[in-house]
Amino acid sequence: MKNLKEIIVPTVVLFVICLVATFLLALTDKVTAPKIETLTAETEKKSRAEVLPDADTFSNAKTLSVDGKQYSYYIGYDENGNIAGYTFTTSAKGYGGDVVLMTGVDTSGTVTGVTTLVLNETAGLGMNAQKESFRNQYIGKSGVIGVSTVGNKAENGIDAMTGATITSRAVTNAVNLALELYANAKEVGGNG
Repeated sequence: MKNLKEIIVPTVVLFVICLVATFLLALTDKVTAPKIETLTAETEKKSRAEVLPDADTFSNAKTLSVDGKQYSYYIGYDENGNIAGYTFTTSAKGYGGDVVLMTGVDTSGTVTGVTTLVLNETAGLGMNAQKESFRNQYIGKSGVIGVSTVGNKAENGIDAMTGATITSRAVTNAVNLALELYANAKEVGGNG
């Protein structure tokens, strides 16, 4: 049988190391959390202005319940105080996880812009969804948007990225969800 000292000393040392590491992680989280929150808010504000360029100001966040899920959105106002459109943050399952987008929709239900907020897709393939040339395909579209692939031309569709059809469909599903949310917001009088 081992000496009691040979068992207790390493156990206490390991416990102290874990306790100190936990304390330092908690301290780091407490220090960085407000900064991360501020940076996230600034990024979202910038994204709203990017996807709805005709808006000068935005409402506070509003909520909409669709199929038992809560979504928040913002109403954008032009310089005269008229509604310029809406911005919606939506997500869909991509190849590497959830693809989170912000989509701008004008008062006629037409996409004014799309930007990616979270994208963890394959480098060189799905990550190309961040490229302006891909995202700009959605601008001017309304209704239900499809995905065109080689040999399969979708009506009211966008061209899928080569080798990244799953990501292309995920982005399109998230944009289609934003268009659906727009229709629901208009129906319930989401005019701020």
